[in-house]
Amino acid sequence: MKMINGSMRHLGTGLVALLMVGASSLAARADITVGVLAPLTGPAAALGAETKRAITLIPDTLAGEKVTVVILDDATDPTAAVRAAQRLVSENKVDVILGPGINALAAAVTPVAQESGTPMIALTPYQPPADKQKWVFRSVQNADSMVRRIVQDMTEKKVKTVGYIGFADAWGDLLAKELDKALAGTDIKLVASERFNRQDTTVTAQVLKLLAYHPEVVFVGGSGTPATLPEIELKKRGFKGQIYQSHGVTTREFIRVGGAAVEGTLIPVGPILVAEQLPDGHPSKAAGVAFNKAIEDANGPNSRSAQAGTAWDSWLLFANAVPTALKTAQPGTPEFRAAVRDALENTKGLVGVHGVYTMTPEDHTGLDDNARVLIEIVDGQWKLVK
Repeated sequence: MKMINGSMRHLGTGLVALLMVGASSLAARADITVGVLAPLTGPAAALGAETKRAITLIPDTLAGEKVTVVILDDATDPTAAVRAAQRLVSENKVDVILGPGINALAAAVTPVAQESGTPMIALTPYQPPADKQKWVFRSVQNADSMVRRIVQDMTEKKVKTVGYIGFADAWGDLLAKELDKALAGTDIKLVASERFNRQDTTVTAQVLKLLAYHPEVVFVGGSGTPATLPEIELKKRGFKGQIYQSHGVTTREFIRVGGAAVEGTLIPVGPILVAEQLPDGHPSKAAGVAFNKAIEDANGPNSRSAQAGTAWDSWLLFANAVPTALKTAQPGTPEFRAAVRDALENTKGLVGVHGVYTMTPEDHTGLDDNARVLIEIVDGQWKLVK
């Protein structure tokens, strides 16, 4: 695998076979070119680093063809993301775009994918309008499933009031919307809702407003290390209630930056993060354990992350679609990209590290509630909540 603007490491053949990306005996054609959009700089750089760790594990060949990976920095900025996506489709002629990993950026890049006829597998639960969904897929759990797991825990604990503080962007809006939906029909009341920007260095004013309503628990709707800011401030102000975070925070950088303030945080997440703690019957346990070993062999202990798993599953989805697409067209052509798109939409029972994917024209994610678990940060580690 040739990587442009990135480094590479090889997966062991056992893991490659386990994760269904083995080679075939088809005659050689043009290289398969994979484009990757990741926030290597900007407020979401921690997520970009996790994405890159997974991408560097992509093997040299796929279905008998050489693989070239082009990874570009979207800088956590919609304008930069669009420019990078345009470069991928016009200059690099990529056969797929893996990314972006931020909702606002995925929304911005969707027209590029649509107009160029390039399948895009977003690493974020961005749900485009129905008329723009054709070329957009996702390798991450939908936000509604994750938020419902949080509200389920609140209900089990007989919580009556919750406060929300989230990003003032599309991600924060989505989580707030899903929280409202999940609370409907329960006895839990949303008593306060505040917003902050990813670039903010203080949220004192918002937290003080939130605490004035005395919520029993607080849900922080953020991602990456910026999501530590409200939690640190809440603890500083003496808040003793349960704090929930979204699945966008599950990196080691979040724990490092949050320190003692994030101990006890509850987070819904894909099973990859605690693969070894899963029951033996879980369909993604073996794949998750193998992937975590590969990541940690390459990057050291505790280098696993949910985002890396999401990036790897995006590759698995593409890799699973390629053999079918190669039957009708050659890489680098519009016909091949269209065939990949069709094959993605017909994915059935693909075991990934986050869950089992079965897609339809109406569902371009294909994961159900079994692709989520609830975890707690305990002594700086991820612990499965039984």
